[in-house]
Amino acid sequence: MIEKGTWVEITRTVLEPNERADNIPEDTKNTPLKMWVKGFCKKDCNIGEEVEIETLTGRCEKGIVTECEPRYVHDFGDYVKEVSHIGIQAKKILNSLE
Repeated sequence: MIEKGTWVEITRTVLEPNERADNIPEDTKNTPLKMWVKGFCKKDCNIGEEVEIETLTGRCEKGIVTECEPRYVHDFGDYVKEVSHIGIQAKKILNSLE
C-alpha cells in the first residue's frame, strides 16, 4: 500500500495511435503518445491503480501509478566520437572571429 502524500510516478496515454497527426513518421504514428509525471498521491493507492497526484508546481494529474518514490535518472546517452570535438571546434571558430 502506498500512503497518501507519497512521491509517485504516474503514466497516462495522451493520444491513441488513431488520434496522432498524419505528418509524423509511421512508426511514431502507430505508437500511443504517453506522459509520465511525478507528484504526491492524493489518496492511498497501489502500483497499477489510477490515482490523482499533485506535482511540485501544484498541477493535478490523473494516471496509473508506475513507481513509488521514483528517482530522477538522466544522462546524455552513449559516447559519440563525432560530437566529442564540437566544443574544441566551436572555440576555434569563435576565437577566429575576434
